[in-house]
Amino acid sequence: MTLIDGKKTSAEIKAEIAEQVKQMLAEGKKAPHLVAVLVGHDGGSETYVAHKIKSCEEVGFKSTLIRFEDNVTEQEILNTVDKLNNDPDVDGFIVQLPLPKHINEQKIIEAVSPNKDVDGFHPVNLGRLVAGLDTFVSATPSGIVDLLKRYKIETAGKHCVIIGRSNIVGRPLSILMSQKGIDATVTVCHSRTENLKEIVRTADIIVAAIGKPGFVTADMVKEGAAIIDVGTTRVASTETKSGWKLKGDVDFDNVAPKCSFITPVPGGVGPMTICSLLKNTLKAGKMR
Repeated sequence: MTLIDGKKTSAEIKAEIAEQVKQMLAEGKKAPHLVAVLVGHDGGSETYVAHKIKSCEEVGFKSTLIRFEDNVTEQEILNTVDKLNNDPDVDGFIVQLPLPKHINEQKIIEAVSPNKDVDGFHPVNLGRLVAGLDTFVSATPSGIVDLLKRYKIETAGKHCVIIGRSNIVGRPLSILMSQKGIDATVTVCHSRTENLKEIVRTADIIVAAIGKPGFVTADMVKEGAAIIDVGTTRVASTETKSGWKLKGDVDFDNVAPKCSFITPVPGGVGPMTICSLLKNTLKAGKMR
């Protein structure tokens, strides 16, 4: 069993991005500028945005954080999005999800200019992905594909089962995995899938992205399968100072011995998601 090290791989990619930024600066161009809009004080979002800002510094990007309290109005967020869309100094920006319930997330996503949508969530960018056109690919699916490629995990003709159909991970990943050059045969499972265990058991590559800790158990995995665990659920823990720890969607201890490859949680997909965001921002900066 090979442990897929997202931290190590992301460090390699960051070094490659940093070299490209140095080249841009040497040519008299400005460093890419990423802006994060954070609403409220959700623990997971706070951690994620902090990592994004730190990563920007590491690769030489300019970064800006715009904060709002939970009671911010939808219109205030829309006004901020409009300003960022029209700010020539900003190459790309994200509005960190989830948002408070009184704000329509889809409305905010659609307000972001597709040319600055480095999260890859805008319907225009999703549509371009479906059509096989150059676009900003959603960060987590892009990071997963990078891991598969860098660990030389065979995908052509292999059966990839994705558990979860969200617009952020499951759906875009299913498109990526079936594209030419990756060539997997893809099955997307969800809460209404019948015989889910039997289907997952046929997979050469399993991607678990449903947010249910320990959902994928050893009896669902065939010998030699490769597993990508996207789950990052905070669960109570007496072992940590914070009182919680991250748990993946895979029962790691019991599943790992059966696998050819597996990602840990934390330290697997998470760092790659941030790397993909940096890659999209670099791309936006070069397009400018």
